[in-house]
Amino acid sequence: MHSTSDRTCKVDFESDRRNILKQILSLGVGAGYAAHASGSLASGFHASDVKAAIRRDETTARLGGMGHGYQMSWGAQDRQYVAVNGGTGWAEKPKSLYYSRLWTIDGNLQNATFSDVSNYPDLNEISRSGQLPRYVGGGLLAVRGRIYHFLSTLDRAKDRPRHWTGCKLIYSDDGGRTWHNQDGTSPVHWEDWEEQSRDRLAFFNEPDGCFSLLSILQMGRDYSANRDGYIYAYGVNGNIDGRMNELVMFRVKVDKILDRHAYEFFAGSAGDGTPRWIKDIAARAVVHSFPRGWINRTNLMPGDLVVEAWLPSVVFNEPLGLYMMASAGIGCAPDGTEFGKPSYLGFWVSTTPWGPWRQIHEDTAWMPGGDREARAYLPRISPKWISADGKSFAFVWSDIKGIREFARDESLFTAALEKAATAEERNMVSLDFLRRYMPGLSFNVQRIDLVVS
Repeated sequence: MHSTSDRTCKVDFESDRRNILKQILSLGVGAGYAAHASGSLASGFHASDVKAAIRRDETTARLGGMGHGYQMSWGAQDRQYVAVNGGTGWAEKPKSLYYSRLWTIDGNLQNATFSDVSNYPDLNEISRSGQLPRYVGGGLLAVRGRIYHFLSTLDRAKDRPRHWTGCKLIYSDDGGRTWHNQDGTSPVHWEDWEEQSRDRLAFFNEPDGCFSLLSILQMGRDYSANRDGYIYAYGVNGNIDGRMNELVMFRVKVDKILDRHAYEFFAGSAGDGTPRWIKDIAARAVVHSFPRGWINRTNLMPGDLVVEAWLPSVVFNEPLGLYMMASAGIGCAPDGTEFGKPSYLGFWVSTTPWGPWRQIHEDTAWMPGGDREARAYLPRISPKWISADGKSFAFVWSDIKGIREFARDESLFTAALEKAATAEERNMVSLDFLRRYMPGLSFNVQRIDLVVS
């Protein structure tokens, strides 16, 4: 079942939110956040016609929920699927923090309704407490009535930030009621440390740790805007600066996505721009490079990880026949710890999934609403909420503002955890501290306008 009375949350806009939404509608989007129809591309339009992207801070709204990641895909039933990591999503009475959880979004921005995909396999701090491997939601795709979800996993390092080491692929044929492992077996099994291997995971211990974090190109409702029958996916090329800021990609036929041997990796382009695709992952080429200097090399708290910098959101803008990419780096303190300053944000466009990518916007201090304390990250473009003319779209992110204050007060958190007698009580302590220190860890959204000549 997709929703029950305690699993569905219709956004209850307060008067100021209603005013914000009126602003969104009055500033030229109108029905623009409704689904655009699949049809012919804009006649005579070129990517070079897009001159800039403008963030409309005055349209910013917080649509509730708790978590981050927010990778989205637009399903056949006209709902968006959204993966929520490190939080509770829109649960009214949360009992646990989830490493990853899948939700649906019905409706448009002004009447969005969020529902828990209740049969999604449990990935919470109660079911996977202790030293079990974590699996965190990544690349998500609804295509031909099926849902695919890649989930990233980490190593056990203690002397440095934990690195991303692999991706597990699961899928559902029935809208999320039943889930399968990549080999077709069910229920989903979360591999323990000694079980993790390239035979069990889609990617594991690849060269430099590439493709351990994934994002999938979104192309309309149920992937209907795709014409060549391929799924395109993007990954970071490693876990350190000089690798994580490099974007790599693969493609696979839609009906072969469960067959890892069918994946083809981008190996560069010929002089006329024609891409080369190869089966050898070691011979992959970089499809785009982001600026260096935006990846943490150490952590605020022991045992933390390399933050998901530069994991892009790529969406096909069907009205304009244009590929749009948003990505962000993490603002680091002088000591290399994460979120020491505002993040980097950029937007890029291309006429093909493999580029070349041309930058149309850059924020070297991404501060939504002018908030200097903002620590926004993991930007996402909604694949459904694109205007009918393609010149505006909805943009989603999370804000982990307050994380450094939390790190300074970690002793208070630890003391509270020690007083908790059960796993459930410890989860309640974690939820209380997240709400207190990081109120922006939610589904934040605003309108982006493209300046088109």
